[in-house]
Amino acid sequence: MKTEAGNGGRTWQLTGADGKHYDSTRPGSLGGHRRSRIYGRLDCRAALQAIARGGYVANRVFFLNQADAEAAGYRPCAVCLSQEYAVWKANKIDSMLREKA
Repeated sequence: MKTEAGNGGRTWQLTGADGKHYDSTRPGSLGGHRRSRIYGRLDCRAALQAIARGGYVANRVFFLNQADAEAAGYRPCAVCLSQEYAVWKANKIDSMLREKA
């Protein structure tokens, strides 16, 4: 997070649908882990535990919304977004079965 000199407002570095970082005047609504390619809520129990243990923060990214996270190649967290994860997993299995056929 940094202060933007032009308008005195705050900006946040987010990851866009193309996977590239950009500055936004709106804060991200979702957090993600760059190496595991998982995204979830900012108050996710699993993410907060990982942050408390250290090592997670260096790979943390933020997204404006779910569409950007998924377009950038991230999957939903099974802990805090369990319904979205179940849909993602079912679609992944269907895709794998179609590839084998």
